[in-house]
Amino acid sequence: MRFSEYLGFSFSNLREMKLRTALTTFGVTIGIGALVAMVGFGIGMQKNVEASFRSLDFLNSITVLPGGSLAGEPGRDPDEPRGEFRSRPSGGRILDDAAVNEIGRWPGVESVFPEIRFPAIIHLGEREEFRLVQVVPAGISASKLVRIEAGKAFSREDEDSAIIGHALLRSMDLKTAESALGRRLRISSLAFDPSVMNPADLGAILQGKKFPFKKDDYEFTIVGVTESFGFGGPSPLASDIFIPSGSARRINKLPFTNIYDLFRAGEGALGYSAVTIRLTSPAYADPVKDRARKMGFSTFALIDQFQQIKTSFVYLDMMLAAVGMIAIFVAALGIVNTMVMSIMERYSEIGIMKAVGASNRNIMRIFFVEAGAIGFGGGVLGLGLGWAVSRIINRVINFFLAKQGLPYIEYFHFPLWLCLGAIAFAILISLASGVYPAFRAARVDPVVALRHE
Repeated sequence: MRFSEYLGFSFSNLREMKLRTALTTFGVTIGIGALVAMVGFGIGMQKNVEASFRSLDFLNSITVLPGGSLAGEPGRDPDEPRGEFRSRPSGGRILDDAAVNEIGRWPGVESVFPEIRFPAIIHLGEREEFRLVQVVPAGISASKLVRIEAGKAFSREDEDSAIIGHALLRSMDLKTAESALGRRLRISSLAFDPSVMNPADLGAILQGKKFPFKKDDYEFTIVGVTESFGFGGPSPLASDIFIPSGSARRINKLPFTNIYDLFRAGEGALGYSAVTIRLTSPAYADPVKDRARKMGFSTFALIDQFQQIKTSFVYLDMMLAAVGMIAIFVAALGIVNTMVMSIMERYSEIGIMKAVGASNRNIMRIFFVEAGAIGFGGGVLGLGLGWAVSRIINRVINFFLAKQGLPYIEYFHFPLWLCLGAIAFAILISLASGVYPAFRAARVDPVVALRHE
């Protein structure tokens, strides 16, 4: 028999048991649909994160921290608590301007700038918000690290301009990014006031009734608004307002951002809390990290985290696929049941075929083709079901995220290999489910079958 004859014979048999075939195919459809949707979600999440890292040039960035080491760095004592800093060793090098200038001369370093943030109250119209203002060089504001949705980057280091983020935009009740451009905002910062540091006021200061600070106000014009990211990842630029470095020098501000800076100050000169290095290529990441560690500094490279994230997504995809396989297993049992019931109903028919010369191999091929046809139909329909369900889920999620000001994100991705693989997998599972029924049909004794009513 030719393959076309097997197909015709098998489809004819499947049409005779329409309801049973439809229900069995529907079981395969549900299983493949669940599998495709889950794996597509894992692939989509991975694709979004990878695209965000690459589009923002995160892989070309290294953060250098003061002496000590981060959890997970080579050479760290495994008994130390993870996620904490070790204190800077006595006599360790300070992360100051001299260190920054030296790092800037290393091979592969495109630019280097200190992480400078200071607490301030941002006033815009009648509204005010507490934020950490970040100082950003003009060149960095025009790089991929700062993606401008509306307006422009800084053109000079000394201009009184500011770039704000979407979170601050919403807090200030501004509807669109364009509506913020050109508006004046006021930054109120705190600085130490030596005039109150006299013996007469010392008691009040120690009792918390008076503080040695003064507040100064500075006017800035909004020239840009950054994009809102759904998958921004960790970034060296994590504030909602940026100002150029030249203008920041004129601002009287506190020389620390958090309590940990004060502990470091107790060990000697404060220096910078962090410095960001921009590389010309990720290939320089390891040499630059090694040189920074030899200087006594700690490093944090997003490229290392990127590799860990990719590994995590592999496990996520495997877990999602395992959940989808449960539905496939149930569908396989349905195929076995359908094929076995078909043998019982066609017992005499099988006996007649064997009596007129059909071999065991012919009988087995008929049942294999029937099982494969169910798998093919269920695979194609399951692929369509998984895609349709993912569209609905994606629209619902983005509907709610849009209310939070986040951009539209494609959470599911169906590459060609997944689509073809899903159909092939459905056929393979169906053929495997048809092994037992096919062998059972092949073992039918034609003499007994012809006597069967």
